[in-house]
Amino acid sequence: MAKGVKPRVKVPKSAAAGDVVTIKTLISHKMESGQRKDKEGNIIPRSIINRFTCDFVGASQSGNVIDVQLSGAISTNPYFEFEAKVPESGEFKFTWYDDDGSVYETAKSITVA
Repeated sequence: MAKGVKPRVKVPKSAAAGDVVTIKTLISHKMESGQRKDKEGNIIPRSIINRFTCDFVGASQSGNVIDVQLSGAISTNPYFEFEAKVPESGEFKFTWYDDDGSVYETAKSITVA
């Protein structure tokens, strides 16, 4: 597991049913290519975010909002901004997957007024 990994998301607290909202995500993650060596000459294991997903979970509707496959060329601290239609009050669940097997998750609720 990478050290100091911190997912951050920005989701509006409320919206009207059917509104399209902008969601912003950033995960603090150094990324390691697996090609560098530490002070002792040992190869530092690869640790790269290779997948990001966002799912919406409501009382009557649930589903995948976005599912992104990433490659080794992804930058440090990957940032995603995307839009999602809000059918009802619920929760957006965000998941980042690391090459080393680590999974980082967070969630944010949204209320339909």
